[in-house]
Amino acid sequence: MTTPRRPVRTPAGERRSRSLPARRARPVHKPAAPAIDDAFFRHIVAGMRNGVLAVTRAGTLALMNDEAYRIFDLEPRPGDLGAPAADVLRDHPEVVRVLSGVFEMSLLPNRVELRLRPSGRVIGYTLAHVRDDLGEMTGVAMFFKDLTRVEQLEERERLRDRLAAVGEMAAAIAHEVKNPLAGIEVMAGLLRRKIPEAPDAQEMLTGIISDAKMANAIVQEVLEFVRPIRLQVERTSIADAVQAAVQHSDTKARRGSIDVAISLDDPLPLIQADGHQLTQLLSNLLINAYEAMHGTGRVTITATGARLADGAEGRAAVLIEVADNGPGMPRDVADRIFEPFFTTKSQGSGLGLAIVRKIVDAHDGKIDLRTAPDGGTAIHITLPVSSEHDATH
Repeated sequence: MTTPRRPVRTPAGERRSRSLPARRARPVHKPAAPAIDDAFFRHIVAGMRNGVLAVTRAGTLALMNDEAYRIFDLEPRPGDLGAPAADVLRDHPEVVRVLSGVFEMSLLPNRVELRLRPSGRVIGYTLAHVRDDLGEMTGVAMFFKDLTRVEQLEERERLRDRLAAVGEMAAAIAHEVKNPLAGIEVMAGLLRRKIPEAPDAQEMLTGIISDAKMANAIVQEVLEFVRPIRLQVERTSIADAVQAAVQHSDTKARRGSIDVAISLDDPLPLIQADGHQLTQLLSNLLINAYEAMHGTGRVTITATGARLADGAEGRAAVLIEVADNGPGMPRDVADRIFEPFFTTKSQGSGLGLAIVRKIVDAHDGKIDLRTAPDGGTAIHITLPVSSEHDATH
């Protein structure tokens, strides 16, 4: 008589006989992930809010998204991809130089800033090597963002700091200088009236009075420059500001036979601005043009609708151009023309265009200068139709 075998309890609680072999678990076959075609990745790059640019080892353009075209102020062309990057980016040789040097770098820079010419945009970029499955370098990529707005805000903060320091000094010496200058002018005038029979002395005293007035005007201009601008913002007509500036500049500088032509879009939107400051801005530009042209030539003032770049879609704005056919200026002078106290004139404070830039910054606008020796000068001022505060409320 055989003894029945006891059943064995498995970990899962099931009963099976010891004489039966355990069954092997069947392998589970997971469904394969669906293949993603190249179009999906192209759409990702196209929709990025950063600029993306890729160049092959041979120097041809492999990829460039819409944001990159916008930042570079370029129009996409069918033959761009596969063409030499130096040809597509011929207006931006500084970018081509950066890309051409990446292949020789082992340690790539991160978060570098670069100013584009001639637009003046500032970009912050990161570089990366592109390698194939075997680790061979096949190209380079640049990822960048428009930092123009950030750079403008930082520059304004730096300018405010400099003005605060200069303002403390100017306020301290203003009263010490203005009173003696006034005394010199008065005493020289009295002395000139007492000796009408001495022409040589008359000429010298006239020069003293003229120099005292000029020194007093410079002190006054310095005080005006360092004083914070408190805008009285209201809906302002560009046409009214232009007409007032032409009339005001005629009383401040010798216009001679210079012709002033005005061409404004109609209709032109009213902007949120300080009408008095806007008139002073345009008047300073006209006076500067009159002095550079020596009484002959032509100045053209135009105003059109535009968009003010802010790193995103931009804001509605008005573009004002003051252009002359005068002698122009070399590049080294043009790069410094808006700096405080920089001047090429024998008699001048170097604050006229610095005040212009200060007023533009106070209005949250942008100013650019285009010039060349013997090629005239054109100054572009872009002012937003409404302030950022109004745009967010």
